[in-house]
Amino acid sequence: MVKKILVLALLLVITVSFYQVRAEPTESMGQLDSISDEALRLVEMKRYKETEKILQKFSARYLLSSKEKELFSMAELRVVTAAYDDALEVVQTLEKTDSEKINAVTKFRLVLDAVNSNNQPLWMALEDPIMEAFNEAKEAVKAGDSEGFNDGLNDLLSQYNLIYPSLKVSVSSEKLQQLDARVTYMDQYRPVMLMMESNEQEWDALEQDLKSIFDEPHEDEADPSLWWVIISTGSIIILTLSYVGWRKYKGNVKAEKSRKDHNV
Repeated sequence: MVKKILVLALLLVITVSFYQVRAEPTESMGQLDSISDEALRLVEMKRYKETEKILQKFSARYLLSSKEKELFSMAELRVVTAAYDDALEVVQTLEKTDSEKINAVTKFRLVLDAVNSNNQPLWMALEDPIMEAFNEAKEAVKAGDSEGFNDGLNDLLSQYNLIYPSLKVSVSSEKLQQLDARVTYMDQYRPVMLMMESNEQEWDALEQDLKSIFDEPHEDEADPSLWWVIISTGSIIILTLSYVGWRKYKGNVKAEKSRKDHNV
């Protein structure tokens, strides 16, 4: 019984230690996420010098955190770094419009949130605007309205470009490559896409691909590491209890046999 208690206590310590190790990067990521949120708030207020400073603070804070622990995978690091560099460059460029600066920092903000969020990243809030832009373009084609088609498609491309870096983090590469190919095709062959009858399947396929990206982050809402802890810890506990029960059973059998032998 003492051994049983010691084993269970050891398992508890291991489990707690495991989550403490995971909590540290999460805390650091939360700080970086807050910095990107502050940068977006400042750029929306057109306080560009302050936005530049807060972005540089992000860089310094990340370098400090990365010395202690790995916050990003290599794939995430490439996406985050590219979004950060673009945001800082655009904010520092006087020739860039207010809209361009807001969009650049928004992309950076969405990427950080996508890395830090498991189930409901911020970029998913753009589902309605994206699907509305798609439907606007599609309905314009049916009505033979080329101007409406181009306006709707431009709006769709603008929204898609805003979330594209985040999709690299949140969506499987195969699904993203397929979607990106369809979006690129529609942009490059606008005159062809105006012929609705010959491209109806292409429109339907693009619609399904767009809808699918907003479903994917929900497909596996449980943290894989949590399942690992539950399964491995549970298995060890079951084995431990089974072993203790078997030892007790063997002891009882031995004691009973000894008693019978003694009586004989």
